[in-house]
Amino acid sequence: MKIVALCGVGIGTSAILKVNAERALARLDIEAEVTATDVAGVASVGFDAQVILTSSELVDAIGKTNADIVVIDNYFDVDELTAKLETALG
Repeated sequence: MKIVALCGVGIGTSAILKVNAERALARLDIEAEVTATDVAGVASVGFDAQVILTSSELVDAIGKTNADIVVIDNYFDVDELTAKLETALG
Protein backbone atom coordinates (compact mmCIF):
# COMPACT_ATOMS: atom_id res chain seq x y z
CA MET A 1 0.00 0.00 0.00
CA LYS A 2 1.23 3.46 -0.82
CA ILE A 3 0.25 6.74 0.78
CA VAL A 4 1.41 10.20 -0.34
CA ALA A 5 1.76 13.16 2.05
CA LEU A 6 1.35 16.31 -0.04
CA CYS A 7 2.30 19.93 0.60
CA GLY A 8 2.39 23.01 -1.64
CA VAL A 9 6.07 23.80 -2.12
CA GLY A 10 9.14 22.02 -0.84
CA ILE A 11 8.83 19.08 1.52
CA GLY A 12 8.83 20.61 5.01
CA THR A 13 5.13 20.34 5.71
CA SER A 14 4.77 17.05 3.88
CA ALA A 15 7.64 15.60 5.95
CA ILE A 16 5.70 16.44 9.13
CA LEU A 17 2.57 14.90 7.66
CA LYS A 18 4.54 11.80 6.62
CA VAL A 19 5.93 11.20 10.11
CA ASN A 20 2.53 11.66 11.74
CA ALA A 21 0.82 9.46 9.14
CA GLU A 22 3.35 6.72 9.94
CA ARG A 23 2.48 7.10 13.64
CA ALA A 24 -1.23 6.84 12.82
CA LEU A 25 -0.66 3.75 10.67
CA ALA A 26 1.32 2.13 13.49
CA ARG A 27 -1.64 2.72 15.83
CA LEU A 28 -3.86 1.00 13.27
CA ASP A 29 -1.34 -1.81 12.76
CA ILE A 30 -1.29 -1.10 9.00
CA GLU A 31 1.88 -1.38 6.97
CA ALA A 32 2.24 1.19 4.18
CA GLU A 33 4.90 3.13 2.37
CA VAL A 34 4.39 6.85 3.06
CA THR A 35 6.07 9.27 0.65
CA ALA A 36 6.39 13.04 1.11
CA THR A 37 6.10 15.26 -1.97
CA ASP A 38 4.98 18.65 -3.20
CA VAL A 39 2.34 19.52 -5.79
CA ALA A 40 4.85 19.39 -8.66
CA GLY A 41 5.80 15.80 -7.81
CA VAL A 42 2.42 14.35 -6.92
CA ALA A 43 1.72 13.00 -10.43
CA SER A 44 4.95 11.01 -10.59
CA VAL A 45 5.09 9.96 -6.93
CA GLY A 46 1.40 9.36 -6.42
CA PHE A 47 0.40 7.59 -9.63
CA ASP A 48 0.04 4.28 -7.79
CA ALA A 49 -0.99 5.61 -4.37
CA GLN A 50 -4.10 4.39 -2.63
CA VAL A 51 -4.39 7.54 -0.50
CA ILE A 52 -3.18 11.13 -0.85
CA LEU A 53 -3.12 13.16 2.36
CA THR A 54 -3.28 16.93 1.90
CA SER A 55 -4.85 20.22 3.00
CA SER A 56 -8.13 21.49 1.60
CA GLU A 57 -6.25 24.26 -0.26
CA LEU A 58 -4.33 21.75 -2.39
CA VAL A 59 -7.10 19.35 -3.43
CA ASP A 60 -7.71 21.09 -6.78
CA ALA A 61 -3.98 21.07 -7.59
CA ILE A 62 -3.74 17.26 -7.42
CA GLY A 63 -5.38 16.63 -10.76
CA LYS A 64 -6.66 13.29 -11.99
CA THR A 65 -5.98 10.40 -9.65
CA ASN A 66 -7.40 7.04 -8.66
CA ALA A 67 -6.28 7.59 -5.06
CA ASP A 68 -8.61 8.53 -2.25
CA ILE A 69 -7.88 12.15 -1.34
CA VAL A 70 -8.04 12.69 2.41
CA VAL A 71 -8.12 16.28 3.66
CA ILE A 72 -6.20 16.77 6.89
CA ASP A 73 -7.03 19.86 8.95
CA ASN A 74 -4.16 19.63 11.44
CA TYR A 75 -0.98 17.88 10.28
CA PHE A 76 0.17 17.58 13.91
CA ASP A 77 -3.00 15.82 15.13
CA VAL A 78 -2.21 12.11 15.08
CA ASP A 79 -5.71 11.32 16.38
CA GLU A 80 -7.25 13.06 13.34
CA LEU A 81 -4.89 11.24 11.00
CA THR A 82 -5.66 7.91 12.66
CA ALA A 83 -9.42 8.40 12.35
CA LYS A 84 -9.29 9.57 8.73
CA LEU A 85 -6.87 6.86 7.63
CA GLU A 86 -8.97 4.20 9.34
CA THR A 87 -12.02 5.44 7.41
CA ALA A 88 -10.14 5.66 4.10
CA LEU A 89 -8.47 2.27 4.42
CA GLY A 90 -11.52 0.48 5.77
